[in-house]
Amino acid sequence: MQYLSAAEYVSFGLGEDTADELVVAASAMIDAFCRRTSLAVMQYVERVRLRRGCEAQLSFLPLVALGGAPSALVNVRARMGRAAMNVSPMADVLCAFGLAGQWADVDVSTVAVSEDGVFTLIPHLLGVPYVEAEVTYTSGYVDVPVPVKIACAQIVKNAQAMPALNVKRQAMDGMQMEYFQGALLDAEVQRMLQPYVAERVG
Repeated sequence: MQYLSAAEYVSFGLGEDTADELVVAASAMIDAFCRRTSLAVMQYVERVRLRRGCEAQLSFLPLVALGGAPSALVNVRARMGRAAMNVSPMADVLCAFGLAGQWADVDVSTVAVSEDGVFTLIPHLLGVPYVEAEVTYTSGYVDVPVPVKIACAQIVKNAQAMPALNVKRQAMDGMQMEYFQGALLDAEVQRMLQPYVAERVG
């Protein structure tokens, strides 16, 4: 996704003749820094380890409910670990029905998820905790946040101010941009992008 359109170049301090390739490369650097495919609204499938058998942190925020859906969650599956069976008086029954280690669909309406992405799963009705969940959910920004646009413009300005990049060439080498990424994403840019970094890697 390109975080600045050509019509916005001047309003964010860039020249009208700024090469689109520079903005595309700057946008890709923002995605890499934020550990995301894109900041736009997307669907994610994420496997999370559950703390205390019922809670985990989703990586990508903010959560978005689309098409009149009551929740950003699309699908949830969970599984119980074999180690958890040792603490259940129903262990023999659960093993007999092959529930240990098996993935089971969970009714999305029984799952709670907070605005800050804390996902809470109700324990299994037989009292055995789940150890892992696979969550399909929708997340991202419908409109590009202003700090992200400012950061994108600043990366482009940093590239234009760096003679080694030779940005006046017609073709922009993405590998060259990656090589100078540490200098282009300066401390101020990183500070602006910090709220948009994924909560965890994976």
